[in-house]
Amino acid sequence: MLDSTFNRVNPNAGTLPVRSLLIDLDGSLTAQPGMQRRLAGGSMTRIDARDLASSLRIVAGQGALSSLRERIADACPIADPIAHGPPPLIFYGSGDFHHLATLFLQALSGPVLVLHIDNHPDWTGWPATWNCGAWVNRALELPSVHRIVTVGPASDDFIRPQWAFANLEAIRQGRLEVHPWHAEPSRLWGRPVEGPGCATRAGRIVWQCLEGRSWDEVVDGFDARLPLLPLWVSLDKDALIPAEAVTNWDQGGLTLDAVLALVRRLAERRRILGMDVCGDYSRPVFSDPFRALLSATDRPRLAQPDPRTAAAINDTTNIRIMLAVDEMAAMGLWTS
Repeated sequence: MLDSTFNRVNPNAGTLPVRSLLIDLDGSLTAQPGMQRRLAGGSMTRIDARDLASSLRIVAGQGALSSLRERIADACPIADPIAHGPPPLIFYGSGDFHHLATLFLQALSGPVLVLHIDNHPDWTGWPATWNCGAWVNRALELPSVHRIVTVGPASDDFIRPQWAFANLEAIRQGRLEVHPWHAEPSRLWGRPVEGPGCATRAGRIVWQCLEGRSWDEVVDGFDARLPLLPLWVSLDKDALIPAEAVTNWDQGGLTLDAVLALVRRLAERRRILGMDVCGDYSRPVFSDPFRALLSATDRPRLAQPDPRTAAAINDTTNIRIMLAVDEMAAMGLWTS
């Protein structure tokens, strides 16, 4: 059944799959048939990191980060795509681990344009740790990162962003763009915030939201305006509608078709360095009160989904992502 589905939806079923990496932190990926197929076929490498998960979820400890960095370097040298095939496609489980995107970006030489697709801006400046709500700031500290373009947030992070230490200064400097799916005007104290995606009017940041706009026009606008730099894509599937992803966070209004259309268009004129994908479902389990408290105060109260239903929906979406990347590689859009 999986073979027939694979060939039916994959226009390039005879092409070699893009080399990919599965970082097994929470068990959310290894039971998915799409991942099993890639692992069995040899195009995907699995890194066992469940022993590090409790020290990486929500906030990353430095020791666990160093251990994971060593395991990735041994299994899949991200910084040497020419010698090791196409650029990597990385899956690593729950969005609780999204700050690991900075680890992948560290291995790249710049300047790099980062396309960040997420239901949350992940822009908080405090605490200044490697945590899932602040990883954008850690990435902006890297000399290789030229700009981060965040697309799709519809969370409550826009209500009083300064109270949550949002990095509005990076928007003023042109190093960060934020394009919400939906956001009401945000109360602002101090200097105006102006940039692509927002403007300050009467003491409020008015966001140019994506909801209801022609997606073709949105994609055209991004392609025409963004610099022609090598591109890294970081996708948290909580930006997607619930029919296409089941996560342990609140979710946005993007469709996967819209996301892939944007990536394809940008790839036509920019070299794709790689893509990391998180946002699979796993029940948050913590071994220390610090991470449990951070999770409880930041995460909305959501009904627990059926794990089998979550795995089936996420498997379908992950297969579509993998096949889309294979297709782009076959067309020469995903090249080293």
